[in-house]
Amino acid sequence: MLIKKVTWLELFYDLLFVAAVSKATHVLVHAEHGSIDWHNLGKFILIFIPIWWAWVGQTVYNNRFGQDSIKHRIFMILQLFFVLIMTASLNVDFDAYYVSFFVGYIGLRGLTVVQYLLSVSKEKAHKQETARFFGTYLWVGIVISSCSLFFDSWVRYLILYTGIAVDILVPLIGRKKLVITPIHTEHLLERFAQFTLILLGESVISILSVLQTDHFTVSSIIFAALTFVLVIAIWWQYFENIEKRVDKSKQTAGQTIIYGHLFIYLSLSMLAASIQLLFLGQVSYTFVLCFTFASVFIYFMSVLLVFHRYRLSHLRPRLRVIFFLTGILGALFILNIFIIAPHLIVAEIMLFFLLFAKITV
Repeated sequence: MLIKKVTWLELFYDLLFVAAVSKATHVLVHAEHGSIDWHNLGKFILIFIPIWWAWVGQTVYNNRFGQDSIKHRIFMILQLFFVLIMTASLNVDFDAYYVSFFVGYIGLRGLTVVQYLLSVSKEKAHKQETARFFGTYLWVGIVISSCSLFFDSWVRYLILYTGIAVDILVPLIGRKKLVITPIHTEHLLERFAQFTLILLGESVISILSVLQTDHFTVSSIIFAALTFVLVIAIWWQYFENIEKRVDKSKQTAGQTIIYGHLFIYLSLSMLAASIQLLFLGQVSYTFVLCFTFASVFIYFMSVLLVFHRYRLSHLRPRLRVIFFLTGILGALFILNIFIIAPHLIVAEIMLFFLLFAKITV
């Protein structure tokens, strides 16, 4: 398979999603009555999924059909404008900004589908069939979501996200058609790794928030230091696997990478929010304990799933190792039920990720 390089415009495209991810994560730190309201948790997920899917849509198109041509650059630049509209619309008061959010999201998806239709005339054989499949069936979800404009209250969200769900399911339904046009594995892994860096950057921002909130006390400096090592451990485990432990020549539809990373990204955003919630103490200890360990567990399982599919067979961790790490995480959770110490939680999670990295890389 030909080597496919990540372009500078793709990297610039990612930068605009930094703000979108940051605003989505910010929804999680709105604490009320000692916990994050389930309404806000729901908003976070409902905001995050369209951001992820809009980014995935263009990334996968670029992976299979993208060329660094003038026409392709124009499409990407137009999409950047819609990213700005969508990002500006992300707010805890989602209802007030619904129309502009809708315009941004549908504009992004619509331009991507048009690119597929234009690729039909340029490509041949299997690639032409794949472009035609996406160019035909991705419109279904867009049309369904567009019908939400005719409704109000919860009905509009039901219709909007029904369309998004259909959009997300289209590649899964057409898997047999997509396997014949495999993704460029190395390029796709690199693109998703770059977005992972964005999410790790959110954790670094949380560290800065801790330091600025407490005016550099001994407590805040120790907490920030522990959290910094935690972020480095996550970086070490993830990127060492990407760089040295996966088979980048493997030819697949890439769906394990695509859908598995949704949970990696969600958990990293949750972990970034947990850092602030643990230190600020604005939510009940029981809630933040469960929320923090849930984010770690989701990340742990998601990373194992994604890398298992592409990891070189002789480097896959044994089942007993996975059970061992899961047992340690469970034991730490139980321990912290009885010992109330936010700094200790961060230290334990930091040590868990260091052990996770050491064993798997």
